[in-house]
Amino acid sequence: MATNGYTLQNGIANGPNGTSPMNGSRRRRARVLTLDEALPYSPFSSVVPFNSDTIPLPSIGLRSSTSIYSTPAERETGRQDLESLNREAQDPHNTSERLQKSLNDLKELLKPEGIAQFKFKTAPKNTTNLQSQTQPKISLSPFARMVYDNTAVEFTYPSTEKPLLPPTKPSPKQKPRSPIQSKPKSQPSKRITSNQNAHEENSTITVQLPSSRPTEQFVTPPRPSPIRPNSKIEVVIPGLPSDFRREKYTPSKPAVQSTTPILPPPRAQLKAKEQTPRTPPQPRAKVEVNNSVQPSEQPDSAAPPSGSNPSLAVVIPDLPPTFRSEDYEVLPDSPDTPLHLSRKRKYSEIDGDDDDLSRSVDQREKADAAFRNLREYLQDIFEAEDQLQPDSIASNHIFTNTTDGVSLTIAAQTKVETLLQKIISVGRFSQAPLEDLLRLQKMCEPAVKDAESVDVKVDEGMGVSEVHAWLQQTSVAELGIKAARSSLRLMTGGREDKQLYSEDIIQSALNAFKNVTETCIIPIVEMRSSGSSAALFKLLQAEKKTVTNLLAQCRRLLSIMSNLVANIELSETVINTLEFTTSRLIFVENAHTERDSVLGIQKFDSLRVVAMDVLAQIFLSHPTLRQGIFDEILTSLEKLPVTRQSARQFKLADGGSIQLVSALLMKLIQTSASKPDDDKEKRRTKALEALNGDGDGEEVRNGQANTERCTITSESRGGQQPVTAIQELRDVASPLLDTAIRNATWVVSYIVNRAMKSTKTGDAPYRNLLDLFVEDFITCLNSPDWPAAELLLRLFLFKMVSLAEGDKTPAPARNMALDLLGLMGAAISELNSHVRKTCSSLENGDSDLGGYLSRLAEASLEKRASATDLISWPCGPFRTCLEFLDARSSEDPQLGSAIGLFMAEWASSICTNFDLTSDDDDDHDETEKEYGRLAFKLRMMISDRGWLSREYSFDTVSLSHARLAYSLTLLHSQFCMAFSRVLAILLGSMTSEQATVRSKSLKSVNQVLDTDPTILDREPAVKYLILKCAIDPSVQVRDSALGLIGKCISLRPALEEEMISHILQRFNDGGIGVRKRAMKLSKDIYLRNSNPEVRSSIADTLLHRVTDLDEGVQELARQTIEEVWMSPFYQSTTSENTSAQFKLAMEEHVALMVKTVQRGAGVATVMDKVLQNMLSNDAKLSTANFRVCKALVATMFETIIDNPAGEGNEAPSARDALQILTIFAKSNAKLFTAEQIQLLQPYISNVGGGDDMLIYRSVVIIFRHVLPHLSKIHNNFLGSVRKELILAIAKMGRTILDDLVACIWIISTVLDDHLHITRLVMSSLNNISKMKNIDLKDPSKVEQVRKLTKLLMITGMCGKHCDLDPQCESFRQIFPSWKETSVSKLMTDTFAPFASPSQPEEVRKAAFDAIGMVCQSWPKNFAAANIYTAFLLVFDEKNSTLEAIIMRSFKDFLLLEEKRSEAGSEASVGAAADPQAKLGVMGGGHGDGIALGIAQRFLPHIIRIALSRQDEQGLLATEVVASIARQGLVHPKETGSSLIALETSQNPKIADIAFREHRALHEKHETILEKEYMRAVQLAYNYQQDVVNDTHGATLNPFASKLHMMMDVLKISKVKNRKKFYENLCARIEFDPAKMDMQDLPRHLDFSQFIIENMAFFDYVTVDELLVAITAMEKVVAATGTGIAHSIETEIFQISLDQPSSQVDQNGQQQPVERPVNPMRLTQLAASSMMLSTLWEARTYLRRQYGLMANRKESKTKGPNKDLNKAPVRVQSVNGDKFWEEVSNTMAALDSPESMMIQCRAFVELLSVDHEIKVAAEGEDDDAEGDRLNTPDEDGERSTPGPPGSGRGRKRKNSTTPGGRKKRARSSSVPRGRGRPKVSGKRASVDKSDDEEDAWE
Repeated sequence: MATNGYTLQNGIANGPNGTSPMNGSRRRRARVLTLDEALPYSPFSSVVPFNSDTIPLPSIGLRSSTSIYSTPAERETGRQDLESLNREAQDPHNTSERLQKSLNDLKELLKPEGIAQFKFKTAPKNTTNLQSQTQPKISLSPFARMVYDNTAVEFTYPSTEKPLLPPTKPSPKQKPRSPIQSKPKSQPSKRITSNQNAHEENSTITVQLPSSRPTEQFVTPPRPSPIRPNSKIEVVIPGLPSDFRREKYTPSKPAVQSTTPILPPPRAQLKAKEQTPRTPPQPRAKVEVNNSVQPSEQPDSAAPPSGSNPSLAVVIPDLPPTFRSEDYEVLPDSPDTPLHLSRKRKYSEIDGDDDDLSRSVDQREKADAAFRNLREYLQDIFEAEDQLQPDSIASNHIFTNTTDGVSLTIAAQTKVETLLQKIISVGRFSQAPLEDLLRLQKMCEPAVKDAESVDVKVDEGMGVSEVHAWLQQTSVAELGIKAARSSLRLMTGGREDKQLYSEDIIQSALNAFKNVTETCIIPIVEMRSSGSSAALFKLLQAEKKTVTNLLAQCRRLLSIMSNLVANIELSETVINTLEFTTSRLIFVENAHTERDSVLGIQKFDSLRVVAMDVLAQIFLSHPTLRQGIFDEILTSLEKLPVTRQSARQFKLADGGSIQLVSALLMKLIQTSASKPDDDKEKRRTKALEALNGDGDGEEVRNGQANTERCTITSESRGGQQPVTAIQELRDVASPLLDTAIRNATWVVSYIVNRAMKSTKTGDAPYRNLLDLFVEDFITCLNSPDWPAAELLLRLFLFKMVSLAEGDKTPAPARNMALDLLGLMGAAISELNSHVRKTCSSLENGDSDLGGYLSRLAEASLEKRASATDLISWPCGPFRTCLEFLDARSSEDPQLGSAIGLFMAEWASSICTNFDLTSDDDDDHDETEKEYGRLAFKLRMMISDRGWLSREYSFDTVSLSHARLAYSLTLLHSQFCMAFSRVLAILLGSMTSEQATVRSKSLKSVNQVLDTDPTILDREPAVKYLILKCAIDPSVQVRDSALGLIGKCISLRPALEEEMISHILQRFNDGGIGVRKRAMKLSKDIYLRNSNPEVRSSIADTLLHRVTDLDEGVQELARQTIEEVWMSPFYQSTTSENTSAQFKLAMEEHVALMVKTVQRGAGVATVMDKVLQNMLSNDAKLSTANFRVCKALVATMFETIIDNPAGEGNEAPSARDALQILTIFAKSNAKLFTAEQIQLLQPYISNVGGGDDMLIYRSVVIIFRHVLPHLSKIHNNFLGSVRKELILAIAKMGRTILDDLVACIWIISTVLDDHLHITRLVMSSLNNISKMKNIDLKDPSKVEQVRKLTKLLMITGMCGKHCDLDPQCESFRQIFPSWKETSVSKLMTDTFAPFASPSQPEEVRKAAFDAIGMVCQSWPKNFAAANIYTAFLLVFDEKNSTLEAIIMRSFKDFLLLEEKRSEAGSEASVGAAADPQAKLGVMGGGHGDGIALGIAQRFLPHIIRIALSRQDEQGLLATEVVASIARQGLVHPKETGSSLIALETSQNPKIADIAFREHRALHEKHETILEKEYMRAVQLAYNYQQDVVNDTHGATLNPFASKLHMMMDVLKISKVKNRKKFYENLCARIEFDPAKMDMQDLPRHLDFSQFIIENMAFFDYVTVDELLVAITAMEKVVAATGTGIAHSIETEIFQISLDQPSSQVDQNGQQQPVERPVNPMRLTQLAASSMMLSTLWEARTYLRRQYGLMANRKESKTKGPNKDLNKAPVRVQSVNGDKFWEEVSNTMAALDSPESMMIQCRAFVELLSVDHEIKVAAEGEDDDAEGDRLNTPDEDGERSTPGPPGSGRGRKRKNSTTPGGRKKRARSSSVPRGRGRPKVSGKRASVDKSDDEEDAWE
């Protein structure tokens, strides 16, 4: 016997040419195998066990012994018919019907659908044997040739050696055929040599043109053998043509010959540019060496020369003369596809491991052992049962007692189930005896029955004893659940014995499971460690192991039920019960933390995951229940927790967590696209056939039905009929995908519609759940395990796009859409970013698959990838991802649903791309063939889940490759392709009319930018829109825009220069939050940006915010300045740092500070305050700040020395540095040293003009503040400085003189030498006294007037800064008549005569100025009679110039008093310091009582000035009033009303000061000021009328109330105070027409307009107070309007019942009687109607503005009072333009009598038609009357009198009233108007019933 078990034939086999084989090689002729030998390779190997007598031995011979002809005559007749057909077939023009009919009959018989196909396994082949390449020469008869040419019967040769290349494209003389043909297409080459081995070593050359396409779809490439050393190939290349130029040609990469064809790109690789026909060039032939022998037919090529070393030549023809290189362009190739990853399986590989006979010996032994173990253990159980005695059960380890008998113990059940599971897994379950299995099932029934009824209910009242008894019951339940598992396990083995599938057992098992879960497991899960169940929780916590075991048994039982649902037909009752039970388990609220859970969060969630699988299996197996399952899930969503942490407890395989319901919904949708398993239906059909006895016929019918459904049965047929193949794929896949999309659409629509009706803070959780679902789906988006995530997100995106683009979408819904679009847009951007990063990581050093996917991903990101690459078969993304899922599906059954949806998506892409193929493509036919073959494969995969793994193998796909492949499919999905539209919507929404929408869009764009910053580069409009939103009217939008600007800068730092100006503009924003955000952004920019200009602008803007109205903004500004100016130098100033780097940094910082101060006049003052704050003792970092400031001062002194003129470099000049030093000197004099001060002496000598004067003043200011703190300076230096300063007194103006005199006095005090300053004052006073008797009004005395004014100024300055009382004796020598001891009194008495009205204006100004300066330091002089009398005289004269001088002196004095009163503040330098004032004792200072006297004497005059002008003098008066109010010098009501009126000033400084003091007064004296608010409103109106000259109550652009500052202060008060204020305002409008004086009417009309317009534009804090204001308006119109309307009708229109309205003329015609109208009465009534019409218009506007146009029925059932305390929300589409226009038109009605008549008629019509006035008049249906603040009437009831003529009391439609208040009888105190027609067109609505009055509008 030879190897492989085959006997050797007698004799020696000949070689292929009749010669003997060489080198000892033998060839055996194939022989016929015996049955036993052939059995392993036949389909019958699947029959286990197989006996040889199952089928008869076949008789094999060359020809069958039996014939289809019974007699020779029949045979001859048939032969004649065939010859006749042959003759007819020879004639090509023959149209014989007989011939055509015979041909059609044969074609029908030869259809593949009707031919049985057998797949035989191939026998092992000897590799040393070579089949002969000679094909038999077969000739066909004409008719046979016709049949052959018109049919396509395909056979597949199951050889292990596939052709490496398919047959080449046949020449025109040849016709393509299937692989096996009767006639050869080409003649084989003849071998001359007989050396077989040499022939084997020769290479085979295949030449293939690029245009040819293989006819076979995919073949497995053989493993290439090495090239033999003796192979020789020659390629003859002809010479280049004479006109050849190399530069005309562009080199390109040579095309790589693929052994496996792939889907071609959509365009040809070379494409002609011009359309003119020209001869195309002959392309070069592709040459490929194939070292293996080709069993397929060879092309018609010249035979190679014989010999041991043959040579082959390929001749490439020359290019044609018409070839032009410029006519062609090279297009980018698709990524090179690695074709070796996918391989076609051999049939021996496909079936080799599936049958029992092919298993290894070890596997068979394991199977036998499992079978034997089960049989033995069952025999032991049965023997024990037979020998069981009632009294021995207690000691029996196999059986235990139950209610209905005995049952197996838990241990026995566990072992039985383990053995059953083992035997089922090894495939021997079918050999187990049925009787044993039924007996085993019978043993389990009693325990299951007990578990059905056992009481394991958990109650919160259970104690220790009850828990102990309960534990015993749980053991019974556990045994029953275990028995149920064993019983049901018998049903999962796949046996067809129907006795095993008892519905009663299944129902009992399910009832037991339901009993345990509902009464025990679920209550324990819902139990918490706190609350009423805390005690029981602790008891059960101790028994956690028992409860956990019971939970585990329930989970395993439920898992078996899932298997049953999938494999057997369950009753409807079981399915419904199972669906209900699992649905309830899914929505049980689990604990949020482990300490609140007895069972453990994850353990119970594992049960819920199994429940989810069961529900999904029911969903798959029972399509009729799908809608109900979805409805049950969706309606239970509100039971879910809405907090993100507690909601997401389903762990994903790749990390992360989502909601269990999210996973369930995705799984159900994926299941919708899965094709149900037909095995269950086939088994059911087979059982029915067995019962009916008609199995064969039914099977044939089913086979025919299947055949009729699909005509494409092979890949090659798919290539031949691509349209049919695509249509069949569409027929299979489209219903599945459509079902999934329909279900997903239902889910999305339900959630979105519910979310639109709820809010995030409302009771319904759908709005929060919507966010959770979308976030969950985004989490799963990049996971191949959840393809439904993309489908759901796609539908969510479509829904949100429709909402965002809808014209009538309300703002909340639009905001929701923008919110979710931002999330989804960010997810798409993140996906792109993920793909980009993965590409870079896989591009180098990875496998072929990784490199291919990386290149394809790059092409996809650049939008140049072809869709055909995506869906290609060899290793396209779809195929790669599917192989990854398929390889894991055995471990994770959940992946089955994912595979179903993924294949449906792939099929949809194939069908879609096939429809888009163009007929104009050069390779269109071949492309269609590829699509056809691919469509066949997809259809087979969808129909048979195991087809792919049986037919093809694929290299292992890693997780990273699978994710990248799946991401590529996502990039081409509709979801990701919609990114540009999403971005366009977000950007477009930034210009929406609704502020909330604009704000939301900014936040959404922010989310997208987080994931993809390149949008800023791709979309220039983004920056423009963001900057536009930065100046939006809405504070919320501006704040969001600033946040987005910060994000843009962080992503693209280059945008700082462009954005900084817009950020700085927001420093003055009206919103506090916006200002703070802008400051934080600017700080970040400052620290990053080194540009001095940018830093200077930021510092300047920050310094101005130190004076902000809001204290929070002030503190933030100070803190920011400290962080950017001081913090960077903290570390470097801790020690003496002399490094060049430090010096350079300090110089740059000094230059920056100089630049900042130079930017504005007020910066220096603010910087002074900031430095004082940072250096104060209260500052946290005062020490560090002091060190930095000291270093800055030193640096500035170096600057003064090194660069005095500021020339030659960028360093500041001495002038600039000294200006900054003055600020530091004012802040803290200790920053300076004596040496530094001495350096400044030269600057006070030789003073010139210009910069010298500025330097001089700066040095003087430094001396003034620093010299008092320097005690070590030499006296000579001080003396020289004083000398220089005294000499300059006469030359200096007022500004410098102030600091100069103060500095001289300081030096004199330090030197203790006052002689020089005393002499100066005495000389000045003496010269002034000498001029008392001179007539200074004389024009010739001009010079003396100039000299006097100068002397007055110098003397006044000295009196202000110097304490000369100790030198009084020196003054007496000059003024002997002076008897006082106060030099200041001498000064004021000397100045007073020059302040009299008889003196010139200039002299009086100088005198009052001097008096004021002296009085500032010596305030008791203010109380001198001659002084205050002179002041009062000025105020009586109303001399504005002198008033300003006096008020300035008051202001300075009062400010000093405020400083003195501040604890810890230092007194001013000089004589003005009051040593007693520092003691803080009452009566200890000179100024006590003086300020009070000033306020009492001069406050009315000052208020008069403040309320009479808005210029600088008005500002000065306001400052004095504010100071008086701050110090509490007068009663609050004396200044409160004035401050409120001043708040309406158009001068922002006046309004700001008034607002601050008003707010301070209100906080201290709210009760007092409440009574003054009505007076303040009247005063404000007067101020607007007399000073502003505008009595409108609001300002335009935007509309704002003029009293808005007052309302901002009132927001501090309680709501009831504001409500009372609104009611009082409306009461001021109300009037009595009979008592109205005509002279007061116009003013009252204007005042009413002022109030109404203010109320229309007030910023209401709560809905409650808004409704109060509206109600008050309605009551005024209802109470007064009806009487006015009645008067108009009777007096103006003469409508009366007492007198006829017409008379008969002489012709008998009725003529109306025209009565004269009193013009005065007309004006009065018209003005009254104007007031009421305007008030009603304001009321209507408010209702529309805040969306209060509610139905009356709604108003009667208003929500709880908590809604009234919410802030009202403005309707964005309503603005004040229409209201303003209506009011303006109404107020112009007094212009003419005609307009007054029109106004009167309109008012009457308003009251006649408008139902709301009537409702307001009835006083019972006011919108907020439940808890409204109302004024009681005489009877103590809250009511509003009905208007006159409002009709009789009418019956109410609704008998209930809001708030439960009883209805009162209608007031009849106002009689019905008489003289009016009962029925009038204009008043018809008065008598309408309430049934007709349903709506407010």
